[in-house]
Amino acid sequence: MTTQVCPKVTHHYNDLIYLFNGLFQPANHTILVAGEHEPEYCPADGQCRWNRVIFAHGFFASALHEISHWCIAGARRRQLYDYGYWYKPDGRSADEQALFEQVEARPQALEWIFSRAAGSPFHLSLDNLSGDDSGSLERFRQAVLTHAHRYLDNGLPARAGRFAEALTQWYGRVGALEKGHFTAEGLR
Repeated sequence: MTTQVCPKVTHHYNDLIYLFNGLFQPANHTILVAGEHEPEYCPADGQCRWNRVIFAHGFFASALHEISHWCIAGARRRQLYDYGYWYKPDGRSADEQALFEQVEARPQALEWIFSRAAGSPFHLSLDNLSGDDSGSLERFRQAVLTHAHRYLDNGLPARAGRFAEALTQWYGRVGALEKGHFTAEGLR
């Protein structure tokens, strides 16, 4: 289980825009956009003919996370603003946090896979600094690990597979997506 690592790799969000737009703009009419505020997904409308995956503040990790949501969303959800999901900001109750974790485990598993493909850091996020997470970190870590293993065992969703392959090639990370690299100890 060897992973080829490129020394001194710089991770710049413009690389992700280049790769994503090259893969998905023509066929899926979707572009990746660096936003200035909170991330969001906007379907094509009178203002823009492209669906837009908008990530926060030019952060590389935010782009990977938002791409993971897009890769999971079905055709109907991709016609809705933010895929039709609710989002309650930081400060969720224990019940609200449990619902958040249920929705977030799959995209964070994909984000972790994308991060490994690019050789960039991944940080598990409960996204609830001032709310009640009631010790859910270990439960969430296990859910993300389980989903990552399912993806690696059964194959990634089609768009996610294309993007992971593009990242692996771009960053020269042959072998980075071997299942043995995805352990609870590596998930922080």
